[in-house]
Amino acid sequence: MSSTNVKLVRSVYEAWERGEFGSAQWADPEIEFIFADGPHPGTWTGLEGMARAQRDFLASWAQWRIEAEEYRVLDEQRVLVFARMSGRGKASGLELAQMQNSGATLFHLRRGSVTRLALYWDRQAALTDLGLSPGDQTGEPR
Repeated sequence: MSSTNVKLVRSVYEAWERGEFGSAQWADPEIEFIFADGPHPGTWTGLEGMARAQRDFLASWAQWRIEAEEYRVLDEQRVLVFARMSGRGKASGLELAQMQNSGATLFHLRRGSVTRLALYWDRQAALTDLGLSPGDQTGEPR
């Protein structure tokens, strides 16, 4: 099951890396979508809530990009992805590269779909929430 989950997560990230954020075929209709930290923290439920949160978030950025660096299988239902983010704030003009840009995304999966998606701007915050340290070798590296 975990290899199937990693395959699904990789396909989501491959689309995101191409700048394709509109598809949600991978998401459970009642998905819990979370910005755990960063400039727009919050929680939304369902496909419409996730779409609204992503649309509002992306509207704040020019040239927003995200790229997976490493995939870690935490257990049969969770995959953690370490990622790099880049972009420029439309209002501030601040380049994300000027700030800490190593984030993480935690996918919870069940029966072939993502039921919970938590995005972290701060990778260390994700590790802390999961009770892991940066050196933990939990899961399958990319």
